[in-house]
Amino acid sequence: MKLISIFNNKGGVGKTTYMYHIANILSDRKINTLMVDCDSQCNLTAYSMKDNEIEKSWDDKGNSIYRNIELVDKGLGDIRNRSPYKINEHLYIIPGDINLSTFEDRLGDTWTSAPNQESAVRVQTAIYRYIRWAAAKVSADVVLIDLGPNLGSLNRAVLGGSDYFIIPVSPDLFSIRGTANLGDKLVTWNMEWKQIYARWSSTVEVPTGKPAFAGYVTQQHNLRNNSTGMTQGWSIFGTRLTSAIQKNIVEKLEPIDQVIHWTGGNHNLGQIPNLHSLIPYSLEAKKPVYKCGYNDGLQGAHITRAKESEDLFYGMVSSIQQLIKM
Repeated sequence: MKLISIFNNKGGVGKTTYMYHIANILSDRKINTLMVDCDSQCNLTAYSMKDNEIEKSWDDKGNSIYRNIELVDKGLGDIRNRSPYKINEHLYIIPGDINLSTFEDRLGDTWTSAPNQESAVRVQTAIYRYIRWAAAKVSADVVLIDLGPNLGSLNRAVLGGSDYFIIPVSPDLFSIRGTANLGDKLVTWNMEWKQIYARWSSTVEVPTGKPAFAGYVTQQHNLRNNSTGMTQGWSIFGTRLTSAIQKNIVEKLEPIDQVIHWTGGNHNLGQIPNLHSLIPYSLEAKKPVYKCGYNDGLQGAHITRAKESEDLFYGMVSSIQQLIKM
């Protein structure tokens, strides 16, 4: 079972849409998939569950990510083991919770004492330990984790427990800028997690803190009938983005063995064009675009385009299936 975080410290790059569709395709292939919403905006949860089901996950007996680590946050106990929400036979989700943002302060306050205090270690590893339990509960082959766009203590805790991470990016200066300090942060976190692991791994279930960079996904571009199939904007920023990722992430993480090397040396796992008006239909139906049809309000060419959209994800799904086997 592998934990894969979908992460970018720049928002608005379509990471939730990407992850939701990948998870559904994997489950269609009978790969037991657990989605985890660790973004306090809860977009993945809203995409996957009806409002009454979400509210139920937030109540006192609910199974949201926060309800499962609530006692740790309040200093009243350890994690709760409440089963994830079942979407279908092969797809599950740990619902997000706005209250998860309050746990960020607790994680920040206990980080420096974690190498020396077991109680602090249990705080830092609470989400990781619960996700591992939940994954085992549903016999997950892969766990896909949706993270918010920041480099704060919550993402440090979740990335520290991940096997791999994938970065969705868009064609703009902000995505390029977003790579600048990511590699440095991960190097620093690696050293800090190493101290905690060395001290406590025999007592507490502690992650290694070494998520490997699996690659990036280019998002939200408009297709064009040219040699690259991309707009001029993507053509301009694409080269700069590739160079920035190589310099700021790959070259910094390679020395500490946190980079996956694919055949051909290319870390671009795929390209997803802007699906425009198909996304609102998908959100309303709470199903991936490729499963939407006439009954969901689509008509004419939209139905054909929706069905064909599944093909756009095949290369990325294949890459994740390879990660599962590593």
